[in-house]
Amino acid sequence: MVVTGIPLYTLGDRVLDKSGGKKTVFASIGRAASVPSERMKQPLSLPPLDDRAFARALTAWYDRARRPLPFRETCDPYSIWISEIMLQQTQMERGVAYYRRWMQRFPDVGAVAAADEDTILAAWEGLGYYSRARNLHAAAKRIVSRFDGIFPRDVDDIRALPGVGEYTAGAIASIAFDLPVPAVDANVLRIFSRLFDIDVPVADRRVREAVSEAVRRGLDHARPRVFNQALMELGALVCGKAPRCGGCPVALFCLARERGTVAERPAGRVKTVYREVETAAGVIIRGGRVLVHKRPPGGVWPGLWEFPGGVVPDGETPESALVRIVRELYGMTVERGEKIGVFRHGYTTNRITMHGYYCRVAGSGSALGEAPEGAWMTSAELSGLAFASGHRKLLERLGWKQG
Repeated sequence: MVVTGIPLYTLGDRVLDKSGGKKTVFASIGRAASVPSERMKQPLSLPPLDDRAFARALTAWYDRARRPLPFRETCDPYSIWISEIMLQQTQMERGVAYYRRWMQRFPDVGAVAAADEDTILAAWEGLGYYSRARNLHAAAKRIVSRFDGIFPRDVDDIRALPGVGEYTAGAIASIAFDLPVPAVDANVLRIFSRLFDIDVPVADRRVREAVSEAVRRGLDHARPRVFNQALMELGALVCGKAPRCGGCPVALFCLARERGTVAERPAGRVKTVYREVETAAGVIIRGGRVLVHKRPPGGVWPGLWEFPGGVVPDGETPESALVRIVRELYGMTVERGEKIGVFRHGYTTNRITMHGYYCRVAGSGSALGEAPEGAWMTSAELSGLAFASGHRKLLERLGWKQG
């Protein structure tokens, strides 16, 4: 990577000038917003839909086909909230397992609010996107302080909670309280893009506005908690990225199916491009303890623990990069030992290959340098901490699994 002509390499959020050793931190790189055309400012006009018949067909199918999920056995807003936050960016089977464990450990809002952040992150570990857990923790504290631990019923109060957006607020309000509030996520946008054969990209705010209004009309003809969950289930089981039109309960209402454009909807889908990143990490052992540090609050994996290491720049081997990075950032010289293994994981659009090694401190050096919250810990102490995904895999390879 090159910024202003100076070659750089990165370690998480830290950027080092290789030529002079001066450290610089880059917060973000922005992109200029485009100015919308007059056409883009006009609201979308959708074709007519028999809302009553559509709602009847959809909810009748849902009554027959819905999956027996644990959070559908209750209208408790806390339970609905936890399930909705967990299932963002998480596959259903995995989400259900975490939901069950979470509800056993934190049965109500008060239990979440009373826990410390490390406990919350450890319970969340493996779900990724840890900002969800931090926001959930902050929201629980707000519910306790402002609403006496009772989950708010008003949709504006729900929407004001940390980590709760338009969709999540609609899902909680409709499922928990049966309020006629749309819950429009990517699945619902995909369904209505096909129903109305919308040729405008779903990222266009006008599509979301038009779909929200269409959902609102449907809510007039069915129980809100049933209608919204039926749409969610339709998107998950039938009208997915690879649609099963032959089993669709609302196929007769679908313009894209009639016109043969189902594969083209939603419009404007962009294939994700992934970046391959190679990293190295060292298990540095001294006196029966291992060096780890806690990542700073901002940037990637904030508040999670990891072993020393960083990104391997082009032209350098993982072994030499690890020794050099530890010396530059942690103020100690280490000797690389046996390779523990290669661990692969992902973060947003990055595909990370991490090389793990045993290391020992050479001589008497033991300073932690700039490592935030660095500490020498026993294997028992490590097992209870929340680690970034690749580092957790390394920890488990060592046999120090979370207790």
